Amino acid sequence: MNSPSIRCVTVAGAGVLGAQIAFQAAVHGFDVRLYDIDEAAIEAGRQRLATLKMAYDTEAIASAAQTAAALDSIQLTTVLSDALEDADLLIEAIPERLDIKQAFYTKVQGLAPPKTIFASNSSTLTPSQLVSFTGRPGRFLHLHFAAPVRHHNIAEIMGHPDTAPAVFDAVVAFSKKIGMVAVPIDKEQPGYVLNTLLIPFLLSALSLVSKGIATYQIIDKTWMICTDAKAGPFGAIDEIGITTAYNITRNLAEENPTSDGARIADYLKGNFIDTGRMGVGSGAGFYTYPNPEYLRSDFLK
Repeated sequence: MNSPSIRCVTVAGAGVLGAQIAFQAAVHGFDVRLYDIDEAAIEAGRQRLATLKMAYDTEAIASAAQTAAALDSIQLTTVLSDALEDADLLIEAIPERLDIKQAFYTKVQGLAPPKTIFASNSSTLTPSQLVSFTGRPGRFLHLHFAAPVRHHNIAEIMGHPDTAPAVFDAVVAFSKKIGMVAVPIDKEQPGYVLNTLLIPFLLSALSLVSKGIATYQIIDKTWMICTDAKAGPFGAIDEIGITTAYNITRNLAEENPTSDGARIADYLKGNFIDTGRMGVGSGAGFYTYPNPEYLRSDFLK
């Protein structure tokens, strides 16, 4: 197989990370379409894109002309077939549930052009768990980003035994072209490199707070003082999104109902999911944004 050319990129999911992926690709000159399931989700995505433009401008990540052009160029749609028209690469960034992702790929395989590479941004699943639903095993792999994409600029690329080497190489090259440091994964691993290290850390923090051992502020303060980190685990969870944390722990709970995952999932649902405190993207999670408590000068005292 010749190395596929990637020019037109479709991002499925206009949530916190999907919007970031779309904007990062658009800033680097790619043709981008951003899809979500309804107008409310699209409007929320449009607002995220506008906020990202302001952040890129404020931080001088790109010129104002580049960010304005990127914002204007991204096409948002609720029509999946329109989003996939002429797509070279589909980056799926939908909720972290195996059943939701399987249903999505079952639907999308008949709508995308044969040339389209499918790439899942799944945080914890492996390509082998999804490939049978894609209809194109040679053109399927995972492409994982970390939030915020403009700062944590890694792209973890993980294939499965039938991923075509040329497809893998093309996605590595694409990642570099949009300003990422490519992290090729040589063997399937749930969580890649980043989340294999990160998720146990975040689950430990959630276990402490859900058991009432210490408040989330005390836990974050302890971590920040002892590691010189700019944020603690709960600041990180807010950035990732409470929904993602909840879905991961719910998956763990389904695998083992007596595990910490079940208790943490209940804690997150009652205190955050049911109250609309979804993290940075909603303006509130463990902390309130845009000025979270952990950034105050007296937080570590």
